Amino acid sequence: MTSPHSSLGPLLALYHSPAAQRLYDEAVTELHHALQCASLANSAGAPPALVAAALLHDVGHLVLDDNVSLDEQLTADAGHDRAGAGLLARWFGPDVTEPVGLHVEAKRYLCAVDAGYHGRLSPASVRSLTLQGGPMDADECAAFEAQPHHEAAVALRRWDDAAKTAGLDVAPFETYTDLLVGLLVADTTDDTARESAPVTTEDRNNTEPE
Repeated sequence: MTSPHSSLGPLLALYHSPAAQRLYDEAVTELHHALQCASLANSAGAPPALVAAALLHDVGHLVLDDNVSLDEQLTADAGHDRAGAGLLARWFGPDVTEPVGLHVEAKRYLCAVDAGYHGRLSPASVRSLTLQGGPMDADECAAFEAQPHHEAAVALRRWDDAAKTAGLDVAPFETYTDLLVGLLVADTTDDTARESAPVTTEDRNNTEPE
């Protein structure tokens, strides 16, 4: 039987990879952005699953390795939200995976319902908005609001937008290991293949969340 901590090995390895040290946007790395987002969720008193979602919400960027410099033209949306949710379903239930899978949709939603929201987006988020579908229309907003985890996704999105402060002192990734272990789905530690299985091309292609 695989131990709970070792079952998370492939996931934790992504946050110690070169991809995690690349610039997320103009101010912070992917890793520092994740840690800031989790810190904001924790400070807001979010439940453990939502703190985990905040920490891991951009894991799809690490899987897809889709970073594009702000100096370069962005020509396609790689779907990091769906890729991340699909990967995280290997370990976690919907209280973690659904807000992750919806956090890009939450940006589009907030652009539609919050008049001042677009003006607070970072240059990187503004650049990707059009490729992600732009602000939602009324029907899309209604469909989003019908999602059981839409409120969690909106909260996550607001922390996501705020988690871009250069040089901010935050707790290290290891601070959250026990929290992540406590959220593992029941059959995770019984699958010994998870202990050593790296993230694969299949994971990259399996981008649809459950």
